[in-house]
Amino acid sequence: MRIEGETSVEKDVWIRRSQPQDAEALQKLMHDYITLFYEQEEPDSKQTAAVITRLLDDEAFGVQFVAETEEGIVGFATLYVSFSTLKMKPQAIMNDLYVTAEMRGGKIGEKLFTACVDFVRDGDYASLVWETAADNEPAQAFYAKMGATLSEWLHYEIS
Repeated sequence: MRIEGETSVEKDVWIRRSQPQDAEALQKLMHDYITLFYEQEEPDSKQTAAVITRLLDDEAFGVQFVAETEEGIVGFATLYVSFSTLKMKPQAIMNDLYVTAEMRGGKIGEKLFTACVDFVRDGDYASLVWETAADNEPAQAFYAKMGATLSEWLHYEIS
């Protein structure tokens, strides 16, 4: 998860759970998030659509929140559900937190993040976990500002 430089943008924004009518806008935002922000290969549009549909239909799989202004959807956050054996409760993994470049700086990321935290707390989840690049100091500062602390756990990966 990376957060780049912000600009000052002040607009009315509404944070809410994604709805079926958001699917097309979410697909474009997810495409931009993958290709422009992370500079990865073009995602398969059918797979992206299938993930969005599953998030809309199956809360046991995960949920998405959207940030909406009068211009439309300008950001999203995705939570996937896992389980903590130690706490015997579900655990949420925040896989995505994205705001379009032109809308950064208006506290939209904060609002999306807060919606995720509220969802986890209201749903009696064990915790909300996520990762960010070790060299992504702006993201680390953002999360610290939002009250997050580094986990005592180390993160490993096999590709």
